[in-house]
Amino acid sequence: MNGAQVIIDQYIAAGEYKWDQPSGLTMLLPHGHEGVGPEHSTGYVSRFLQLCAGGNMKVVMPSTSAQWLHLLREQALSAEPKPLVVMSPKGQLYGNARSHSPLCELIGGAFAPVLHDSGVASPEDVTRVVLSSGKFYYDLLAARDASDDTRTALVRVEQLYPFPTSELAVALAAFPKLTEVVWAQEEEKNHGAWHFVRDHLQQAVPANCRIVDVCRRESPSGAHSSIRARQCSRDETLLLVAAALTRA
Repeated sequence: MNGAQVIIDQYIAAGEYKWDQPSGLTMLLPHGHEGVGPEHSTGYVSRFLQLCAGGNMKVVMPSTSAQWLHLLREQALSAEPKPLVVMSPKGQLYGNARSHSPLCELIGGAFAPVLHDSGVASPEDVTRVVLSSGKFYYDLLAARDASDDTRTALVRVEQLYPFPTSELAVALAAFPKLTEVVWAQEEEKNHGAWHFVRDHLQQAVPANCRIVDVCRRESPSGAHSSIRARQCSRDETLLLVAAALTRA
C-alpha cells in the first residue's frame, strides 16, 4: 500500500469521477493486526475511507465465509462495477471455526452490510450494543460468552462504505432499553474506521443514546518489528475487549 497509494488515489478511487472510467477491481488487502509484521500492516482502512465520496467504491470487512462468497459473487456480477476494498485478514478467519458458514448460508442469501446478534435471547435486557467489523468480533464474542453477559449485544458492521445507516438503525431498534452504543476496533484510533463512522452513527442510533469509542491509542505504525511489542499488542487487544464490554 505504501508504494501503490498514488495509483489508488489517481486511478482507482477517482478514475470514474475524473475520466468516466468505471472499474470493478477487487483489492484483498492485509490487516494491520494479522500478525505478519510491520511491512504487511500499512493497508489502513482509514486511508480508503478518506477517499470515499459519491459512492465511488465499497469498503468492507466481512467476518464469515458466506459473507465472503456473496460479496465476491455480487462484485463479479454487478451491472455497475465499483472498486471493492476488502480489509478482512483471510488467515485469521480460516483458522477460526466460528467464521465458517453452514452450506445452507452459502447456497442462498446475499451479502448483508449489517449482521444482527443472533445470540441475544432477550432483546429487552440489552442496554449496550458493541459495533465492530471483521475478525475483532470473535474476540468480543468469546469474552461476552465467557462472562454470560445478557446486557450487551454484538452487531457487526460488515460494510463501512457506503455506510449502511438504515440497516444499522433497524438492528439497533430491536433493543428498546438501549442506552449506549460502543464502536470497538482493534486498529489504532487514527488507522481504523472510527473517525469516519462517528458521524454516520449519530444518524443511526436511537435518541438519548450515548456513543463512545474503544480503540488503541494513536500510532504512526499499525504493527511493530519487535516480537515483545507484538505480544504487548495482543495483550492490548484483550484490554480493548474488556473495555468494550464493561463500560459503565
